[in-house]
Amino acid sequence: MMRLAAIKASLRGPNALPLRPAEQVMDLERLGAMHQSRLSFMRTLVRRIMLERWQVNIARQELCAEGYGTLVYEINTPQGLFSFVIFSDYLSPEERNDRVIASKWDLTMALVEGRVEDDYLAFLRRNVPLQEAGRVDSRVFVLSRANRSARNFDYVVAQLSRGEQPDVARIAEVGYLYRTTAVYGSGKLGMADWDKVSSRYPDFARPFAAEMFACFMLRNFSLLQVEHIARQRDPQRFTAMQPEIKRYFGIGNSTGLGMAPYLINHPILINRWIEMRELALAQVRALGHIDEGVRRRLDELLGRCSRHIAETVTEDAWQSDNNRRVIEDLAALREQAAVGLDSWNELLAWSEQHCSLQGQELLVSVMLELYPQLVDGLEEYYCAEEFLDLDPLMPLQQLKEVIEQRYAWALKIDFSDPKNRDIFWYRSEEKMEPRLGKCELDDGREKQMALGVGYAVHRCYQQLCQYIEEFPEHTTARFMVARPKLRGIVRRIQSMNRCVYGDIQANLLAHDVLPMHLLRCKLSFFGVSKFDPRSRLWVRNTMYQGAPLIEDIGRTYNDDWFMPLAPTVEGDD
Repeated sequence: MMRLAAIKASLRGPNALPLRPAEQVMDLERLGAMHQSRLSFMRTLVRRIMLERWQVNIARQELCAEGYGTLVYEINTPQGLFSFVIFSDYLSPEERNDRVIASKWDLTMALVEGRVEDDYLAFLRRNVPLQEAGRVDSRVFVLSRANRSARNFDYVVAQLSRGEQPDVARIAEVGYLYRTTAVYGSGKLGMADWDKVSSRYPDFARPFAAEMFACFMLRNFSLLQVEHIARQRDPQRFTAMQPEIKRYFGIGNSTGLGMAPYLINHPILINRWIEMRELALAQVRALGHIDEGVRRRLDELLGRCSRHIAETVTEDAWQSDNNRRVIEDLAALREQAAVGLDSWNELLAWSEQHCSLQGQELLVSVMLELYPQLVDGLEEYYCAEEFLDLDPLMPLQQLKEVIEQRYAWALKIDFSDPKNRDIFWYRSEEKMEPRLGKCELDDGREKQMALGVGYAVHRCYQQLCQYIEEFPEHTTARFMVARPKLRGIVRRIQSMNRCVYGDIQANLLAHDVLPMHLLRCKLSFFGVSKFDPRSRLWVRNTMYQGAPLIEDIGRTYNDDWFMPLAPTVEGDD
């Protein structure tokens, strides 16, 4: 197991390659151009499940012929016993709603500590289907719900019940049977908080591991349920789904503005995620040996990425243009690599001159895919202590220098221009979701969320400069006494100065801000694919497409489901 301090030490010295600079990496548009990688949370979770051979068994199955009822999985890991409880209920078309304000769903579910006995199952049955309206206890790690795909679920059941396989081309258009509408964890609604989970349960001690596992189990239940219904409908003609087709089904997900504030409110954690990815890239650039096998594998992966993106269905013109450009980038990268690939630095530099941001960042993901021995150990370091500490003894001249060096991007913004303070973020009481307001048109600016870090830094700097003119020898402590409302932003500035990458370098109050970049950034760390924006504010995507199934645990595993492709199965042309 590699150690973080040793890795960082190896990147120092006269022969070390530098990390990519913060002003390049933390640019919002580049962050929004990132793709899944072998360090994404779904990949690292599945790797752990497969390598540790978790045992997943059905402890209770009480499903009627139409698939309604209760199912309980028991999960035995090297570290403990857990249960995944699913309640499947009839949902009429009039009640179907994917919004967070919905009150009924096709499925509700919970990941629970230990074995679920009858009395506790009854407690869950009273509360889990209510979701936000219910109340659970600290045995519950994750609470979630999901709805069936209107285009796929009934179709797949019908195909299997008459002895036929679902059409792969049709699946490629909508690659899931269920889509999540929310996945809750970290202490919400009475659940176990992160401190309990991370300190007592190593299996789920990485960021979002429990939430990602709930989605993994949902995906496997969706496949069990369609086969169960199809078998009950026509036992004589029923046929099981081919494994290759099963693996091509993922879980649908829609992500909106609710995810965006997380990246701003957890700056130390986001810095750590970015740092691990950049450390992995630096490892590959410094130590990644290139031979004929690596060249062939690179060409294969670039070709796979191109096909994967070509198979992505979207009606969004902006995303369609991005996809076309990335496919062109991939073709150009294959040609460039074929001319002569001798250095990863050269290929990366070439991409920065000739490819789009999405093409550049996809190349980074491919490079990481080539060297698991250099990359995978970094997955152990995604956690970080999220304390923003105030240094009261820091001289004000030093604080001023920190702002000028680390937040030069914020100081360049002209906040006297109304365009740069045109947007405010707030939480809708009616919809229970973050929203964007226009300062000139909408009320509620006094209730805005504190996401304008650049503006806060800019104001702090102005007041700091005025204060220094009068008291140049004072420390931060004296400044805080005089300007107590600035304590939060000063604490953030000082804390982020101890980070490698620091804050996202973007003005989230600007009239032309594109929240999609924030969503894409976080989703890339989750490991999703098939981005399909429905507006500038929310995006559909697919989770776990191509991933192993529960029945694959214990079999040979080569961890090769990066950018999955539609399978070629018996009967295809």
